[in-house]
Parts: sequence; C-alpha cells; structure tokens
Amino acid sequence: MAVPPTRTLRLITGVLLLLAGFASIVFPFLSAAAVTVTFGAVAVVAGVTQLLRLGGAPDLKGKIFRGLTALLYLLGGLFVLFFPLDSTFSLTLFVGALLVVEGVTELAAAAAASGPARNLVLLDGVITCLLGGMVLVEWPSDTLWVIGTFFGVALLFSSFRMFASAPEGEAA
Repeated sequence: MAVPPTRTLRLITGVLLLLAGFASIVFPFLSAAAVTVTFGAVAVVAGVTQLLRLGGAPDLKGKIFRGLTALLYLLGGLFVLFFPLDSTFSLTLFVGALLVVEGVTELAAAAAASGPARNLVLLDGVITCLLGGMVLVEWPSDTLWVIGTFFGVALLFSSFRMFASAPEGEAA
C-alpha cells in the first residue's frame, strides 16, 4: 500500500484503516456480505460498460468478444447479487489466493525497501501470507466468517504501518 505524502493524510488514512479493521472483525458476517455484494455490483457495472463499448469495436470479432465479455460480467455479477451466500464460498477461495499474492508483494516491497518501516512492511507481508494460507487450508468450512475477520486483521496491520511510515526523504 502506498504511503500518502503528508503526515496528516497518513494519520487520516491510518485512522480510517483502523476503524474499518475493527468493524470488519466485530461484524465479520456483515463485512463478508458487503464485500460479496460489492463484488457483484462491480461486475454488473463492468458488464454494462462493456455493452456500452460494443459499438466502438473495429470489427465483428471485436464486437463478439466484447459482447461475450459483457454477458459474462453481467451473468456473474447478477448471480452474485441474487445468491450472495453461495457466492461467498467462491469469493472466500479467491480471497485466500488474493491474500497470498498481496503478502508476497509486501514481502517483495520489504526486500526492496530501506527505511524505518521496512520491518513493518515485512511483518505485514508475513501476516498476510499466513492469513491467505489459513483460508486456503480451511476452505470451505471457514467461508461464513473468514472474509470479514481476515480483511479486518489485514486492515489493522496496514493501519499500524501507515502510522509508522513516512515517504522517502521525510522523517517519520
């Protein structure tokens, strides 16, 4: 996660991440439902956008591809919106993989960084990888609570890192 350039923005971002993290941990079912429904809504919007771009395709193959893509987004998004509980199972598997990938990128950032928050970036990466691995190992039995709880923990660690970070050239 990029660090905002000013101390005030870092504090505001850190506080918002902290509040979102606590809310996700306290209300994991609501948080999981919100993430799932948001994912479905974004997919529907992407499908509509692809339909609107259909006329801009240069040839018939492009129009067919955009039309199929729009159909896929729309059907997938509508399925998620109409069946959020069923969709949460798939989304939980996706979240596990996403957390592992995010953790690996944080570890790479820690390896490339040199600064006072490097150890926090490293800790953030390790924790995020562990959370993702735990989701993948316990799936599907952990579906109903894992998204909200684990993202809450990841948000908390990101907020702590935000409080301790400073852009290069500025003291923390």
